[in-house]
Amino acid sequence: MELSEALNNRKSTRHYIDKKVDKSLLDEMLSAANLAPSWKNSQTPRFYVATGEKSKNAVREALPEFNRKNSENASAYIVTTVVLNRSGFDKDGTAVTEIGNGWGYYDCGLNNMLLVLKAEELGLATLIMGLRDEEKIRKTLNIPAEENVVSVIAVGYADIAPDMPKRKDISETAKFFEE
Repeated sequence: MELSEALNNRKSTRHYIDKKVDKSLLDEMLSAANLAPSWKNSQTPRFYVATGEKSKNAVREALPEFNRKNSENASAYIVTTVVLNRSGFDKDGTAVTEIGNGWGYYDCGLNNMLLVLKAEELGLATLIMGLRDEEKIRKTLNIPAEENVVSVIAVGYADIAPDMPKRKDISETAKFFEE
């Protein structure tokens, strides 16, 4: 699959069939995510992958009801986190720019984008969810205090092919300075 095809076909899927995703495909997605650039190669994003019924149910319980419904039958939940105070910081802990940990979150977003594009290439559907109970997820997956939970990504096989929502025209989102 060409990159442009993956970009145009990837959508947030809210209906999954009850079919297990092979671990090798999840490994491919995570390997692709690890190729993302990061601040001074700090590689601060982390992934916690719930594939067992107990761990999946625990993650689902940390989601609001509408996201539980939207991700029902997902084969896996990938919880993404960022290690704090490394990306955007010098080795002595001094923030290098005014956004400090913002660089870690930016890096995590880059990782997540590669992850969902690889999923699309592999014929898998995803749904990135930002509303979640961080403390429940932290406790369930034993996430250390130096990491913040960023998102929960449902992964599985789509039951439907959702339409792509209309995107803004580039004239609405970009400014060119030609002088």
